[in-house]
Amino acid sequence: MSWIGHSTAVIHFDGITLLTDPIFSLRASMSQLIGPARYRKAAATVAELPKIDAVVISHNHYDHLDAGSVEALNARFGSDLYWLVPSGLKEWMKDVGVTHNVIELEWWQSTCIPSKPDIQFILTPAQHWTRRSLSDERKVLWGSWTVVGPKHRFFFAGDTGYCSVFKQIGQMYGPFDLSAIPIGAYEPRWLMEPQHVDPEQAVQIHEDIRSKLSVGIHWGTFALAHEYYLEPPMKLKTSLKEHNLDENEFIVISHGETKSV
Repeated sequence: MSWIGHSTAVIHFDGITLLTDPIFSLRASMSQLIGPARYRKAAATVAELPKIDAVVISHNHYDHLDAGSVEALNARFGSDLYWLVPSGLKEWMKDVGVTHNVIELEWWQSTCIPSKPDIQFILTPAQHWTRRSLSDERKVLWGSWTVVGPKHRFFFAGDTGYCSVFKQIGQMYGPFDLSAIPIGAYEPRWLMEPQHVDPEQAVQIHEDIRSKLSVGIHWGTFALAHEYYLEPPMKLKTSLKEHNLDENEFIVISHGETKSV
């Protein structure tokens, strides 16, 4: 796993290379003139990426689905690239020029792509919501992704509050060799708890899904909440101790760093 920043990462296992929730732009916004700006730039450009086989999208919020990044990926990889998206997003993808290889799924549905028939993609649930304008709240689905290969399993939580479904995912598809779980954008809790886990709840997800190694994402890139931007890793370390878990089970890595399992 190479962390590009926020929830964008390149994952390689069992002969497939995945990209999660791509945003390479300066701002997570409907316009590159206003809205939350990066305080750490993306660790790579689209031009610098390796060959990507598939992109998994968790939901349509601007910090997870960026039009400029989608257009750039489509321009570079074209018909060689597959897009796995929650139900309802295919029309949006068409509007930004992606007219091929877009596969929509409902929760618990699974698929594979022709070039990698031994890799199974399952859209698993998450506790979140969707919106890109004032009139489209919850008009498309959101979720997490479970990717099952012949030798390894990867879990991408996307954005989520904590709920019991992660125990179910762990029972059905765990243990996972690698998981990418959000640890940031959680304060104030009265507002964020239904939609964003804090580090304590992220550790609970790690245990629920039976992850062998988890990497913290969704922190240190955009200012989206009220906690200090370097607080999530510190709280993660405290939570691991409280759960009597080894610090090496759930880690953070630097922007641009690659972690091998």
